[in-house]
Amino acid sequence: MQSMNISLPEPLKEFVDGQIASGRYSSVSEYVRELIRDDEKRKAEERLETLLLEGLQGKETALTRDDWTAIRKEALAQVKARKNRN
Repeated sequence: MQSMNISLPEPLKEFVDGQIASGRYSSVSEYVRELIRDDEKRKAEERLETLLLEGLQGKETALTRDDWTAIRKEALAQVKARKNRN
């Protein structure tokens, strides 16, 4: 695991310290990792929404058995990847 140093103004440091003191997080690192994971999730959701909107605006076509197989394979891969991260 790599280390990073960050600088925070005093009000932000106090806020982070408060999050740790609340007992939900055991360390600043744990808190920052959760923030980053939440950001990753939000960006993935934004990307999915963009793709879905593009799909809705695109030409309508029938899905084939191969399409459904590919969709299922991708979904299972994403579920597996998500489990491996946690």
